[in-house]
Amino acid sequence: MSRLLLALCVLLGGVTAHADERIFYQPLNADANLSQAQWLRIWQDTARQGAHTVIVQWTAYGDSDFGGANGWLAGSLKLARAQGLNLVLGLRMDPAYYQRINELDSAGLATYWQTQLGQSLARQQTLRKEWKLPVSGWYLPMELDDLHFLPLDRRQTLQRQLKDFSARLDAPLHISVFNVGKLAPQVNGQWLGELANAGIQVWWQDGAGTGRLPLLVRNGYADALPCPIGIVREAFRQTSTAGQPFRAEPMPPQTASPGCHPTSVFSLRYRPWGKVILDNQHSSKVGDVQNH
Repeated sequence: MSRLLLALCVLLGGVTAHADERIFYQPLNADANLSQAQWLRIWQDTARQGAHTVIVQWTAYGDSDFGGANGWLAGSLKLARAQGLNLVLGLRMDPAYYQRINELDSAGLATYWQTQLGQSLARQQTLRKEWKLPVSGWYLPMELDDLHFLPLDRRQTLQRQLKDFSARLDAPLHISVFNVGKLAPQVNGQWLGELANAGIQVWWQDGAGTGRLPLLVRNGYADALPCPIGIVREAFRQTSTAGQPFRAEPMPPQTASPGCHPTSVFSLRYRPWGKVILDNQHSSKVGDVQNH
């Protein structure tokens, strides 16, 4: 193939092969500083980049609901819808989630999850009644990993809880997971496949941004994933170290062609057209929210 033809194929095919088809957006209170005109431009550019869906990580973070039904987040998402973007709306996130799951035994973890799922169900009903945004799915921001869910009984209990929760929703449930190298790749793939078989859209974070696992290990986990499991291509490089508040800088997604898997990108603020969000965040002296 000639270089000219190859370049043409990349130019014409790149949007389809590597577009940010689904992109995560993680709201921060500092994002309220952006104007409607800025949000309109962001969503227009998001659609131009080939995206068809925005996965909003949460619509309530602790006591904050980002202004509620008439607030800045709801207004921004209405602009996204006006650009033809589908919305997967995040539910409620407990800021102490990662601390709590570190502290709890299996029985305590099951009780805690049940409480959080109840709060997220109430959040979903509020979004339906008050925000009145068309949605194509609901995202549960409590991430899973193979450290806290290493014991089989925890994974089985969680699967039952998520299946029951999903059945009470009026659109597909989405959830994300990451690996720290505790489960064997084949066991991890089987676990995530069982969640997918229960009707849940599972998103596996590729770990390129955090760099917690070596590339060879990450690829082993990726290769063991069933086709329905989506791959989150991390578009950042973590700059903070252990014990520090999470900080990162933009980086192009590293994951190669995902084959049969759906793909998404984390996250909007790290993409070139989302730079205004990141710049505003830094000028507001607000740190990144650790995604795991």
